[in-house]
Amino acid sequence: MRNIVLVDVRSTGINYIGDVVNRGYNPVVLELKFPEGKEEQLKKMYRAGYDSVDEKFDMIFERDTYEETLEAVRKLDPKLVIPANESGVILATRLANDLNLLCNPVENMDYFTLKDMMQEKIAQAGLRSIKGKAVSTLNEAIEFYDSEGLSEVVVKPVYSAGSVGVHLCSNRQEMIDSVIHTLNGLNIYGEEIEEVVIQERISGDEYYVNTTSCDGVHQVVSIWRYSKVQTSDGAIIYDTIETVNEISIGESEMIDYAYKVVDALGIRYGPVHGEYMIDDNGPVLIEVNCRPAGASMPAEFLDRIEGHHETDLFLDSYLKPKRFHEKRKERYRLNAYGALKVFIVPEDIMARSAPVNEISPRLKSFFKTNVANIEDTELFFVKTVDFATSCGYVYLVHEDKGAIQDDIEFLRRVEKSAFSLVLSKPDDLPPIDDEEIKRNINEIVDATQDYGAGLLITDQFIEDAEIIQVGLDDVDTVNGEFDYVIINLNRSLINKREHITVSLILKILSDIRVGGVVCVPESTYNYIPSKRKGIEALMKTLDLRIEVPPYGLNTGVIASRNSF
Repeated sequence: MRNIVLVDVRSTGINYIGDVVNRGYNPVVLELKFPEGKEEQLKKMYRAGYDSVDEKFDMIFERDTYEETLEAVRKLDPKLVIPANESGVILATRLANDLNLLCNPVENMDYFTLKDMMQEKIAQAGLRSIKGKAVSTLNEAIEFYDSEGLSEVVVKPVYSAGSVGVHLCSNRQEMIDSVIHTLNGLNIYGEEIEEVVIQERISGDEYYVNTTSCDGVHQVVSIWRYSKVQTSDGAIIYDTIETVNEISIGESEMIDYAYKVVDALGIRYGPVHGEYMIDDNGPVLIEVNCRPAGASMPAEFLDRIEGHHETDLFLDSYLKPKRFHEKRKERYRLNAYGALKVFIVPEDIMARSAPVNEISPRLKSFFKTNVANIEDTELFFVKTVDFATSCGYVYLVHEDKGAIQDDIEFLRRVEKSAFSLVLSKPDDLPPIDDEEIKRNINEIVDATQDYGAGLLITDQFIEDAEIIQVGLDDVDTVNGEFDYVIINLNRSLINKREHITVSLILKILSDIRVGGVVCVPESTYNYIPSKRKGIEALMKTLDLRIEVPPYGLNTGVIASRNSF
């Protein structure tokens, strides 16, 4: 089989491997040299991606010099050399050009890799661009800022991705602080940042448009819209990414503009992940990247939304020109709505559990979670300052847009009000006072007797309580239906990881029958991640209705089920 070399295979680019195999070619992964000091961390990340692939593939490694790498690739006699991630664009473009393979012209490479050069190039083509300048010192940054009379600006590395190192600055001092911070940092590839771009800030709606090109002819593959938030120190944080299923006012102009941008940058083959802003003056380019979109989009997820996945279409650009042009004639239609809810870590945290992995599969539009499973260890997560420092995300897909919006809003509320249900850390738990708990449970039992048959799931046997009582281990042995259930668990939860606790509580709540009521007193919810707000979130996960608590009775949180 003829080889296709894939440079820097990770994130959504992992889908290329299966697509190459399905085309009858042999995939060869070219792994780049890792930055010094990050070898072990990156090796682990890359291996996890490789392990997710069912198909067989070969591997080669970047050599000490470009010439050695070129000769190693030449011996493979490849049909194509293509980048599977942003950090592979430069090497893949050079290799393909030197091997006379279909690719983008190497002389245009600065225009589609460097943030300042792409803006200059589209301005030369008469397209709207963003005023800015690349600088390598603070003095140059200050001189440009003052001479242009700017107020709000964006500071970002000349070469990076995923909003790493990007800062919004509302005044001169914030600009100065951001330039100093960025020039002393690393880009997303672990490289020292030697130049930053100071750009006029554009405010509006932000999108990305994925296109693919075949010999200079372009087609739209997908359109997504970002929702981002800004931290107090000016960092850009992703909140959601959602599909644009139907073009609205002003968005078709953005597509026309995107085609002109791709032309102006001299891109002739393969993918463009272009990010654009629409404000009162229309669309403007933020930046382009000549690789698949990020966020490790599963092929099956994209297939359900779009009826195809993007890496497969990108291969058409090189291998099947006829098929490319047939697809280009089709109208833009999506089969379902898709979204990602990106989780924002509010502070540095040493997490010992990720309960969101138990919660998210209960959502109506759930497809998959991309949050680390933490079971027998603890993992450190830094405060989110960009896409790379998110702790993960949930993929959502549904034919009903309302179902996705409801799930997004729910996850936002969990993230904001009950973050321990996303990532949890050990809490200082209150001491257990058996006598006080028994008195309180007796009061609840007495107050609920008139509501029908009840069940008490408890860690403490309550003498003389006129209610069926079972321990946590015996819940599954109970027969019959109950009008109300009281949950009194504490000792049985203390030594369990939080995701296990959440799974147990969700199991109990799931068994509440239609019309039934569940009561969770403080003696239980204090031992659940995020406590009262946590149990309320778990109830909402299962579409239980939280009831107004009665006056004068310490019942805790009460909820009922209207339907399944």
